[in-house]
Amino acid sequence: MPVAHTPRILSLMMAATVVVGLVVGVVACAPERAPTASESPSPSPTVSALPTPVEKVKSFFDTGRYSIDDPTSIWVVNDKIRPLNPLDYVPQDMVTPNVRYISSPLIRTEAAGAIEKLFAASAAEGAGELQIQNAYRSFAVQTSIHNRLIAQLGKAKAQAQSARPGYSEHQTGLTADVVGRPAVCSIQACFGTTPQGAWLAKNAWRFGFVIRYPEGKTAVTGYIYEPWHIRYVGTDLSTEMHNTGILTLEEFFGLPPAPDYTS
Repeated sequence: MPVAHTPRILSLMMAATVVVGLVVGVVACAPERAPTASESPSPSPTVSALPTPVEKVKSFFDTGRYSIDDPTSIWVVNDKIRPLNPLDYVPQDMVTPNVRYISSPLIRTEAAGAIEKLFAASAAEGAGELQIQNAYRSFAVQTSIHNRLIAQLGKAKAQAQSARPGYSEHQTGLTADVVGRPAVCSIQACFGTTPQGAWLAKNAWRFGFVIRYPEGKTAVTGYIYEPWHIRYVGTDLSTEMHNTGILTLEEFFGLPPAPDYTS
């Protein structure tokens, strides 16, 4: 009868409950499985550092501050395709600087003060004394020099080292040919290897001058390397050219090369 089986059924149910409880307890108390030798822990994600932004150096130099066409401007650019206007231009403010010279020392007032400081620094800094070989040349004087060189060297060679009248930087009153004292390698490329020439190449910019016809730039300037030929442009421009590494006025102002005359 059904009543007779009730105690047995209750006993079986209690036994099953005990077994389930034991299994749950064992599972709950089991330690976490350590990773085996063949398993590697998952790496923690890394955060890449963002690159530090680099601010580009911007030049705010005003290339239009002075005219490059007006012969009275200290930035005037005259070369074989940029004659002075007028051709017979004569500066009105020339003086004789208080420096040693061989001939023709006239130079414009602003340039005169600068060349005095340059010569004093050359001596004080151990390079030796400098002197002016020549500076200002008039239209008439340049005509005479140019014609004489053509007769001596031929037209091509003469025009590689001597400007036509009206095209010469010497006519601006802003240029001087300099040499050491005593004179060594006067008006020769080897002047650049003398103590004075080497110092001049490194330091002329400090006083507002540039080596107007640098080595390797004949195709741009139209003239052979002349380490003795310095041109006054003022310290603003000379410093900017030094800092940017631009060697010629043509390249600095974005002008076309002037390797030869156009007529």
